[in-house]
Amino acid sequence: MEQQHRGQWGSNLGFLMATIGAAVGLGNIWSFPFRMGANGGFPFLIIYLVLAVLVGFTIMLCELAIGRHGGGSVLVSYQKINRISGGFLGILALVSPFLILSFYTVLGAYCVQYVGLNFAELLGIFNVSSVSGAESFSTMLTNQPLAIGSTFVVIAACFLIIRGGIKDGIEKFNKVGMPALFVMLVIVIIRSVTLPGAIDGLKFMFAPNFEPIKNDFIGVLAAAGGQMFFSLSLAMGITVTYGSYLSKKESLVRNSMVIIVSDTIVAIMAGMAVLPAAFALAGEDAKLSGPSLLFVTLQDVFNAMGAFGPIFGILFFLFVVLAAITSTIALIEVLVTFVIDRRTAAGKAPNRNAVVGIVCLIIFAEAALVAADGLGSNGLWVPFQSSGLDLGTCWLEFMDFISEGVAMPLGALLMSLWIGWIVGPEVIRDEVSQGGHKMSDGLYSFFIICVRFITPLAMAMILFGQIKTFLSPV
Repeated sequence: MEQQHRGQWGSNLGFLMATIGAAVGLGNIWSFPFRMGANGGFPFLIIYLVLAVLVGFTIMLCELAIGRHGGGSVLVSYQKINRISGGFLGILALVSPFLILSFYTVLGAYCVQYVGLNFAELLGIFNVSSVSGAESFSTMLTNQPLAIGSTFVVIAACFLIIRGGIKDGIEKFNKVGMPALFVMLVIVIIRSVTLPGAIDGLKFMFAPNFEPIKNDFIGVLAAAGGQMFFSLSLAMGITVTYGSYLSKKESLVRNSMVIIVSDTIVAIMAGMAVLPAAFALAGEDAKLSGPSLLFVTLQDVFNAMGAFGPIFGILFFLFVVLAAITSTIALIEVLVTFVIDRRTAAGKAPNRNAVVGIVCLIIFAEAALVAADGLGSNGLWVPFQSSGLDLGTCWLEFMDFISEGVAMPLGALLMSLWIGWIVGPEVIRDEVSQGGHKMSDGLYSFFIICVRFITPLAMAMILFGQIKTFLSPV
């Protein structure tokens, strides 16, 4: 019987919209284009697709099954299978969302500011096009009160959504937000690919070229693997938490496939929205823009569009804000569910509004630090900055190193070994087979090979590449 303090998805469509919304976030729109640009384009895309099939599907199926089997927070769900070893994995899965939220909300806040700038341009209040993207972004980074204030706005919006619960809050928002997000993305893509010179960006993405992996295969693999986890929201507690609210009658295999395919399509579409436009303006230099590609290069593209620039700027950055919120509410829900379940286990009646409020305030405290740091523009102290190792030149990069660089790939590696060799893959098969669904012998054999051999090997290589990249001498 369902626990009284827990909700449930109103429909499988609502679950899919929320889970795809969690996956379709800044990982797709901010991170995917610039990492694809930095890692050769086409070979990065191919490795990403292969990893999504062999590794992404395996881990997502495991996490959905663990969540639905446990019926609780990420920690409770892992502990239900094995209290000690599962407890360690559950704690590791709680670290990632907490740290990711410290910079995810700040990146969303920058997009809120860009919506305001382009809207001011449209109304004739401020001439944004007279200022380069680099100048406007630099102003955002150094304006600490504005950065902290806009971060608070993003977190406050998430609070208002999450306090409504699973069905009336998160599901309802995503049912409206995801179709709106898709429509805005299509509009931006149409304009992006029709810009003069945009064809070079499309060629960079889709024309076969394997030279980059000849020079640094591990580096491209690590980048594609890290991006896959960030894009699909794996190893950060989201899929386990959302799976815990899923009915036993729903197919985990079908839902896993739909989520991965949908997210991958949106990631590629995000690349088509960003890279062709960037190539149209900056040519080959666009692929070297790095993390600033979204905030600097794209704003320059909108500035160069003339009278229609602010309209596309508003649409694009509003789309990014929406994507950021769909992922942020999922990350926050991981922590909220954990606290609510802990209070319930202790015999205390959980007040969802109070729990959500306290969690959001704690997140705001760590996010305010990242916002005040301004990507290192304001001279704040950063841990290990003087150690001679590249653990990040700013708080955002430091938080990213611990979460995406270490905790996520390590958690996925240990989880695949745990399922494959310790608790046994039959745990996943039994949960997948609930509600009259069957896991065919062929699919189960494929799953065993992936969870025991392919996924651990790939994750070990990805983890090695991530650590090698971050810990290289400065």
